[in-house]
Amino acid sequence: QVQLVESGGGLVQPGGSLRLSCAASGSRFRINAMAWYRQAPGKERDLVATITIGGSTNYVDSVKGRFTISIDNAKNTMYLQMNSLKPEDTAVYYCNAEIVKVPTVVEVWGQGTLVTVSS
Repeated sequence: QVQLVESGGGLVQPGGSLRLSCAASGSRFRINAMAWYRQAPGKERDLVATITIGGSTNYVDSVKGRFTISIDNAKNTMYLQMNSLKPEDTAVYYCNAEIVKVPTVVEVWGQGTLVTVSS
């Protein structure tokens, strides 16, 4: 079984920065792609950014130029560097991965990490 564990959330002032991490662990698996989602209070879970194992990235318009998604293939760890944070970035951030565990492909979610942007 593959597990995703997020870390790095917390309280930050507007304009500040945080870096989230998502580490995948388990045996005999391969990652196809990973993503960050977020869910603000009372709202649906929305996609923030995606990255393939080859490094291709995509971002939702609201975070372009402020957030950077990256992946360390050797560590099976994905990161989200968040700069110029705004109060509207406040949410629980979830990592997601498309995992190949032969012969199946499964989608795995982390438990979430809370990011609060407030003065």
